[in-house]
Amino acid sequence: MPGPLEHITVLDLSRVMAGPWAGQILADLGAKVIKVERPHEGDDTRAWGPPFLAGDEGPGGTSGYFLSVNRGKRSVTADIASAEGQAFIRGLAADADIVLENFKVGTLARYGLDHASLSAINPRLIYASITGFGQDGPRATQPAYDFIIQAMSGLMSITGRADDEPGGGPQKVGVPIIDIMTGMYAAIGVLAALERRRETGRGDHIDLAMLDVGAAFLANQAMNHLLTGAVPRRTGNRHPNIQPQNVYPCREGHLALAVGNDRQFVKLTEALGCAHLGGDPRFATNAARVRNLTELEPLLIDAFAARSAEDWQEALDTAGVPASRINSVADVFAEPQVRHRAMVRQLPHGSGAQVPSVVSPLRFAGAPLAYRNAAPRLGEDDQDLAG
Repeated sequence: MPGPLEHITVLDLSRVMAGPWAGQILADLGAKVIKVERPHEGDDTRAWGPPFLAGDEGPGGTSGYFLSVNRGKRSVTADIASAEGQAFIRGLAADADIVLENFKVGTLARYGLDHASLSAINPRLIYASITGFGQDGPRATQPAYDFIIQAMSGLMSITGRADDEPGGGPQKVGVPIIDIMTGMYAAIGVLAALERRRETGRGDHIDLAMLDVGAAFLANQAMNHLLTGAVPRRTGNRHPNIQPQNVYPCREGHLALAVGNDRQFVKLTEALGCAHLGGDPRFATNAARVRNLTELEPLLIDAFAARSAEDWQEALDTAGVPASRINSVADVFAEPQVRHRAMVRQLPHGSGAQVPSVVSPLRFAGAPLAYRNAAPRLGEDDQDLAG
């Protein structure tokens, strides 16, 4: 069956992560996504390795990074600085529904490929501009990468151990989370604009800034500050509002624990063999546990040290308390639940290889997603789309 967006064409002018992540989401949903790349070199991330796909290294090659964000797309090459390249892209835009781009502010206007120019050709075009800081403001023309925005958005100030603990200090998230979330917001934005276009017949221009995204998903930490004026600090794995939530050392390995309500806390204490703590007024409610964490935490540390993380996970799974040993990335893909959900599939690549790919988490009962191909080779579709 066709995917939900089988009737949609996306012109992906973006590079690196945020824009390509949005394009990959749309490709997974069935859209025809045409990725325009620089001749000979392509997207910067093609060279961001090792690892590379065997036999396809270096500029214009296929790195693992590139494979992770360009599944299901077609690749064509064009020099946007040339009249021929500009004309080619305008021709693609005339038939497209969506354009994704993440050039510096003003760059595409110099080539007649900005929103104003392309919407004059195709008034139904939905044009998403992804930048570090947005189309206006004092930083609008500055470049940005995920790591810098993790720092600037405050995310690193609340990630990692406290300064006075061993290994303390600000930490980035282990994946480029700002880029990924920006790509998610971009996909949401263009889908909303598509729905509005059904009513108005016209496209739109979406201005999406990575710094705005970073500020937006500070979520409860932002609201904690706005309500109280207090500045959130790094607390390692401990949650600022819900307790107990932490990583506990066990006889073998470590266990992540997340108690979300008072009933779960009672079940936890029963599983740990210290049921009396469930009725202790210091710990009986979440608010009390947050206030008295310095008294509760040593008791939990002592209890968890008695058995292995694997034993505790089994016991807490049985008790209905959310917990998990700390999986490596290899452990994740060996996890029976992940295997059952078929999150890794072998997809064909233009080289003839089959590439293991982590697929979309979306499941549609009426329109199952079909994954056509792994990320394309540079210029793989030049001949097909040139005419």
